[in-house]
Amino acid sequence: MLKFATVAVVVRDEKKAVKWYTETLGFRHMDKWDHWHTVAPKGSNVRIHLCPDAKPEKGNTGFMFTVEDIEKEVAALKKKGVRITMPITKEEWGTNAMFADPDGNEFWLLAEE
Repeated sequence: MLKFATVAVVVRDEKKAVKWYTETLGFRHMDKWDHWHTVAPKGSNVRIHLCPDAKPEKGNTGFMFTVEDIEKEVAALKKKGVRITMPITKEEWGTNAMFADPDGNEFWLLAEE
């Protein structure tokens, strides 16, 4: 059976990106090889591969994180200086928001309901 292992995010500088993900979001730095750096939220087995040497793709990456309390999470991200690109929005399918990393990659937040 296949298990989801990594997702790719294009960044200008993988070492600077690792610093942002670990220091700002509190992720773990999982793999540390030349041109292969991965980070992951604590408690997650899915890793984000920070891909260097390409222009960042603008906008939505399609990656989503679920959170227990979306209002609390968005407030915490703002306090850390994270740019919220879509405010908390209630949709028929759930309550969500989006934030961006320093390279303009956007990520979804979805409230667990």
